[in-house]
Formats: sequence, structure tokens, C-alpha cells
Amino acid sequence: MTKNDLVEKISNVLPSKKEANIVVNALFDEIVSSIKNGEKVVITGFGSFNLITTETKKGRNPKTGESLMIPPMKKIRFKQSKDMFR
Repeated sequence: MTKNDLVEKISNVLPSKKEANIVVNALFDEIVSSIKNGEKVVITGFGSFNLITTETKKGRNPKTGESLMIPPMKKIRFKQSKDMFR
């Protein structure tokens, strides 16, 4: 399912596709904003989103074989709800 598919489904409940697009964009913007602020986003029955920071790790360039250190990165971790597939 794409974002446009989601807008289509929600437009069946709202008066117009334009309003559905506004709602979907506002929802995603709020989730991203909360995660960036370090908050955990929990959607009951669906799952939770967390921001994690990876540690520095050793890697290598596959082309040259040269060893290098991979710097820490921020990643979003999603953990599905236990109730998701019941």
C-alpha cells in the first residue's frame, strides 16, 4: 500500500480526497516530529516507533577491502503490536 492508496481509502470516509490528503500528511508529519523530539510513538493495536542511535562499528569498503569505522547513526525502530495479527 502506498501513501496514495491510503489517501484513497480515507477519502471514502471524508468529504473529499483533498481533505484525506491533508489528514494523512498531518498524521505522518506529527509522527515524524514526535520521533525527532525523542518521543516514543505508540499506536495501540498497531505498534510503536522509537528513535535509536547505533554505536560506532568496524566495517570495510567492499571495493578496496580497506577497513573503516562506521559512525553512529539515528534509525527508527518499529515494533509491531502483539495484537496486530490476532
